[in-house]
Amino acid sequence: MIENLWNTSSKSLQRNTLEELTYRSNLIGTDRRVCNWGGGNTSFKTTATDFRGNEVEVMWVKGSGSDLATMKESNFTALQLEHILPLQQRGDMTDEEMVDYLSHCMLDKSHPRASIETLLHAFLPYKHVDHTHPDSIISICCAPNGREIAKEIFGDRFVWVPYIRPGFLLSKMIAEGVQNNPNAELVLMEKHGLVVWGDTARESYDKTIDIINEAKAYIDHKLKQHPAFGGQSTETVPQEKRLQTLNEILPYIRGLVSTNQGQIVTYDDSDEVLEFVNSERAASLSQVGAACPDHLVHTKRVPLFIDWDGNLETIKTSIETYKAEYRKYFEAYASSDDNMFDPSPRVILIPGIGMINTGKDKASALVSGALYHRAISVMKGSDALGGFTSLSAEESFSIEYWPLELYKLSLAPKEAEFSRKVAFVTGGAGGIGSETCRLLASQGAHVVLADLNLEGAEKVASEISSAYGEGRATAVNMDVTDEDQIIAAFQLVNRTYGGVDILVNNAGLATSSPFEETTLKEWNLNMNVLGTGYFLVSREAFKVMKAQGTGGSMIFIGSKNSIYAGKNASAYSAVKALEVHLARCIAAEGGDFGIRANSVLPDAVLQGSAIWGSKWREERAAAYGIEPDELENHYRERTVLKENIYPSDIAEAIAYFASSKSAKTTGCMLTVDGGVAAAFTR
Repeated sequence: MIENLWNTSSKSLQRNTLEELTYRSNLIGTDRRVCNWGGGNTSFKTTATDFRGNEVEVMWVKGSGSDLATMKESNFTALQLEHILPLQQRGDMTDEEMVDYLSHCMLDKSHPRASIETLLHAFLPYKHVDHTHPDSIISICCAPNGREIAKEIFGDRFVWVPYIRPGFLLSKMIAEGVQNNPNAELVLMEKHGLVVWGDTARESYDKTIDIINEAKAYIDHKLKQHPAFGGQSTETVPQEKRLQTLNEILPYIRGLVSTNQGQIVTYDDSDEVLEFVNSERAASLSQVGAACPDHLVHTKRVPLFIDWDGNLETIKTSIETYKAEYRKYFEAYASSDDNMFDPSPRVILIPGIGMINTGKDKASALVSGALYHRAISVMKGSDALGGFTSLSAEESFSIEYWPLELYKLSLAPKEAEFSRKVAFVTGGAGGIGSETCRLLASQGAHVVLADLNLEGAEKVASEISSAYGEGRATAVNMDVTDEDQIIAAFQLVNRTYGGVDILVNNAGLATSSPFEETTLKEWNLNMNVLGTGYFLVSREAFKVMKAQGTGGSMIFIGSKNSIYAGKNASAYSAVKALEVHLARCIAAEGGDFGIRANSVLPDAVLQGSAIWGSKWREERAAAYGIEPDELENHYRERTVLKENIYPSDIAEAIAYFASSKSAKTTGCMLTVDGGVAAAFTR
C-alpha cells in the first residue's frame, strides 16, 4: 500500500503557507506510484498584497516544467483569483488565449508560467487542490469498464470526466461535475488521473493517499485471481549471458538510434520489467498506447517491442521499421507548423533481456525508463480489471506535439558542443585528466574517469555530477596494463551510457635514468603503461566506436618528448614517440569508420600532476643540474613565449580535437608547450 508520509518529518510547518504547499507537493512527488515525474500539480488559495499594497485573493499553483518531488517555493506562481474566476462564464477559450490571459493574472511577473491545469484548480471552490497520476487510479481510468469499477469502489463519491485534453473546457467540466454532485470527494479523469481537495493541506494530502489505497486494494485483490499479463511465456536469459548480450547490443542500438541526433542509452532488467516483457500479453499490451498523457513526450506513444532471435540484423530492421512508422504517424496528424521529433524509439522492450531507454542525456533516458515503469504498473492493473485502453493515435499526437507541453521542454538548458557525447578519460583523477573531464562536462559531455586511484576518480566524478546533473560522471577503477580490467571497464560504460564517442588516452607515469643505467624493469614499466596500455585502451574504444557506426575521436596525450629526445629519459621518450605514431596508425585505419585520432603534446605540466609529485621531479632537476623547486622557472624560461603550462591549457587542446571544430583533422600533433624551440617539428 502507499505510505502516508506526512508525519515522517519533524519539520514544524505553519498552516496555509507556501512552505506548507511545497512540503505537501514534495511528499506527493516522492512516491512515483502517486505522481509521475514532471506531472501533476498542486495549489492553495490565500491572500496576498498586490503592487498597490492592497490585499487580494490569490492562488499559488505549481509552475510549468517543475517536478513535484524536487520543486521549491520559487517554482510556484501566484495568480489573482478576482481576474480568473469570471472565466467560468465563458463558453470556450483557446490554449493561446488562456496562456495569455493567465499571464496578466500573475501577482509577480517574475514567477514561472502557471501550470497547464491552473484553471482546474481555480474553478474548484476549495482551499487546497491536488491533481495526481496514481498507478492504481489510472489503471481504473484506462480500463474499458473503468466507470463501473469506480462506482463499485467509490459509490457516489466520485465525478467521472470523459477524456479531453487539459485546458479550459476540461477545467469547466470538472467544476460543473463537482458542483452537480454534492457527495463528490474526488474526480476521476478518464485515461488521465485523479483530483482531490480539502480545507487544509493535510486533509487534501490524506485524501490522495486514502483514495489511492482504496483503488489499490481492489486491484490487488483482482491480481490474486489472475496471473499478471496472462502469465509468463518467455524465460529470462541468465544474468551472465544477459550482460554479455547487453555489452554487445547496446553500442549497436545506440548507433541505430543516433542517426538523427546522438542518444545516451541505458538498460533496466528489474524484476518488474522482466515480468512484463516475458509475459504472454506484453507484445499486444505495449502497442495499445501511452498509459498517461504525461508520458508521451518522454516515451512516445508506443515502445519498440522486439521478439529477438539473437540476430543483430533483426534489431536493425526493427528500429528502422519503428522509425518509418513514426514518420507515418507524424505525417498523418501534423500541421505545417509542427517539426518532427527524432523518430527513434525511447523505450525498447526485449523478452528475456529487459528494457532499453534512450534520451539526449542519461537523466532523460532514466526519466523515460521511470515513466515506463509506471506504464507497466498501470497496464498490470488495467489488464486485471478487464483490459487496457489508451488515447487514440490522433489524441496522442495532440498531446505529444501540444505547444503547452513543448513549452516545458523549452525550459531545459540549451545543448552544448559535447551534449549527447560520452568521453572516456584514462588517468581521470590526475591534473590533466580531471581538468579535461570538468571542461568536457561543462560543455555537455558525460564523462568516465578511469584511474587506478578510484577514490580520487570518485571524488572528481561526484563533483562533476553535483555541478552538471546526476549520472553525468562515472568513476571506474582500471589499470591500463590489465586487459581484463580494460574490457570490463568498457563493458560497464556500454551498460551505463550505451557506448563511447571520445577517448582521452592520458594515464601516465615517467622515469628518468641515464641510458646505460636504464634497467629492463624501468623500460618495461614505461612500455607497459604508456605503450601497451594506450594500445589496449584504444583497441577497446575502437571496437565500441565501430559498433556504434557514428564515428569517434581519440586524443592521445603525448609529450614534447614524443618528438624531442629528452636527456636521461630514453624509455619515456621512446614510448612517447610510439604513442603518437600509434595514434597516426589508428587515424589511417579509423578513417573508414569516421574515427579520428590526434595527439596533444604538452611539456612540464606540473600543477596537479601525480607524476611531478613523484621521484620524476628530483630526477629531472638532477638532469638539468638545478634544484627541484627551480624546475617551474626553468621550464618557463626555456620557452619562446616564457609561459608555464597548466592542466587547463591541455584540456582546451583536448576539447578542440574532440569537438566538431576539428571534424576534418586526424593524424595530427598539436604542441602545447609554450614554444620549446628544440622540439619544433621539422
